[in-house]
Amino acid sequence: MRLVEQPHHDGSPQYISDGAPRLGDVVTVWVRVPAAAGVSAVHLRSTPDGEPNFVAAEVDPGRTGTAVGGYGATDVWWRAALTVRNPVTNYRFHLRTAAGDTYWLTAGGIVEHELPDDTDFRAVAYDAPPAWSADAVLYQIFPDRFARAADAKPLEALDLPGWALPREWDRDEVVGQGPGTAEQFFGGDLDGIAEHLDHIQALGANTVYLTPIFPARSNHRYDAATFDEVDPLLGGDAALARLAEAVHARGMRLIGDITSNHCGDAHEWFTSAASDVDSAEREMFYFDADTGDYEAWCGVKSLPKLNWASPLVRQRMTAVLRRWLVYFDGWRVDVANMTGRRGAQDDAHEVAALIRRALPAEAMLVGEHMHDATGDLDRDGWHGAMNYLGFTRPVWAWLRGEAPGLPNFFGTPGDVPSRDGAAVHATMRAFAARVSWRSLVHSWNILDSHDSARIRTVTGSAARQLVALGMQVTLPGTPMVYAGSEFGLTGWNGENARTPMPWNRAGDRDEQTLAAYRELLGLRAAEPALRHGGLRWLHVTSDTMVYLREFEQNALLVAASRAAGEEVSLALGARAAGVFAATDLEPDGTGRLTLPGDGPALRVWRLEPPR
Repeated sequence: MRLVEQPHHDGSPQYISDGAPRLGDVVTVWVRVPAAAGVSAVHLRSTPDGEPNFVAAEVDPGRTGTAVGGYGATDVWWRAALTVRNPVTNYRFHLRTAAGDTYWLTAGGIVEHELPDDTDFRAVAYDAPPAWSADAVLYQIFPDRFARAADAKPLEALDLPGWALPREWDRDEVVGQGPGTAEQFFGGDLDGIAEHLDHIQALGANTVYLTPIFPARSNHRYDAATFDEVDPLLGGDAALARLAEAVHARGMRLIGDITSNHCGDAHEWFTSAASDVDSAEREMFYFDADTGDYEAWCGVKSLPKLNWASPLVRQRMTAVLRRWLVYFDGWRVDVANMTGRRGAQDDAHEVAALIRRALPAEAMLVGEHMHDATGDLDRDGWHGAMNYLGFTRPVWAWLRGEAPGLPNFFGTPGDVPSRDGAAVHATMRAFAARVSWRSLVHSWNILDSHDSARIRTVTGSAARQLVALGMQVTLPGTPMVYAGSEFGLTGWNGENARTPMPWNRAGDRDEQTLAAYRELLGLRAAEPALRHGGLRWLHVTSDTMVYLREFEQNALLVAASRAAGEEVSLALGARAAGVFAATDLEPDGTGRLTLPGDGPALRVWRLEPPR
């Protein structure tokens, strides 16, 4: 069965009557079935309390026979009632054809065999993420490299700490590895960020995400020396208050970054614990009773690991998280995948739930995961994760340049692999199939970050970076733009990519790339389907991927291609009005649309009924 002919369901509002149900609620779920699929009967299967239960679906006459989203007038819509019995209620669909063939439809797609429940759709009854986060576009700032306030003193006039190695903003290249990497200091501050909010807002971002701002002994500040104040090098508490006020005055939001897994070895909690075996803080860390040695993040001794089995860790960390929400609208949690985990101890899910309960309902809470976050989502914890596995890695592998020469692939030895469209599609679906729709759309779609190479370096060209950006904007998930990528900045690893912003370096600013970012992020803001719509894959080949985003009567057709290839013909029976880099398309006499085959390119059309 071709992709375009497959029955479809996802957890978006078009396919479930309530995406934030409570326990005991009965919701309606729909399946959209193309006539070509030949389906004659549909049953909904759920597993209340672990026991399979089947409910017969019926044809919905209100939707069947209508061109929902501008296409599909011959589609049949089936509906069924789902009882939300458990906090996470699994469900799937059993379909039969008139010829006697049977299929399962799960979040992983159509299969003709029995399969485990791990790819079932999920209705989640835990408290929903804040409503505003569904429309968020994040802009990540590494404070030391974004901007210095206009009235900031020269670095040589500052009383810099001993660890800091002053660097010249527009002259010195960022060291990517070796001695001094974490100590090079360019002097960005929070007032400098406030002075450039016009740029961020004009780009189309509405949520500013700051990497850590607490005092530390490094430029990245993930080795916090205290959580009680903002680093004076950034302007202190008063500067954060000014920035938060300026951000909120524009109707934007501000997200902080917290290290829940560790602190720095200069932190007062750790220095007390290390200097006195009888201190209350001793239990907050993992000390060896015989040697006095301690557990640290990945063996890096400047980052002692917090022991979340300690009531004092729980009390103090949740107090820190709550305290700073006077300025922040939520948190990105660093090393969320390791927090609460050590050997036989695994308190990770309990800790995530504890943190979430400590915060108000309107606060965003997203965990960092550099690999597979699916086992930590759909619990009463993180709203989503940084989606490196289900988005960043497959996009890099599909759009990598001929010879990017990167030292590793997110920790995997060797260069970034080259994958075809089928492998990329399979990776994306594998991740999406193992989390709820809610967790998927609240996870961050990332092309690059302060921990990675720049997307321009990975793709090797502006054209392929534009394709990557188009996928970031048009696929389900929350886009996160790393400051500077809109100018086409380069960098071969996370450290080297932390380039100071080129406010005064015209030669480092790709204005065409900046314009494309503004246009595509603006398209996301203008089209409800890109923020709230479902995802339906239509066509995948080695070099081309085509999909639909659907929300009520708004349906967008997206075609991403990494190279010139074959034209794509789709039987949609609709007119396609170009809204990004695309000319209008009229269906032929059989109702088919023919999409152009050149590339690299990203094109978007809005589907409309034929004239």
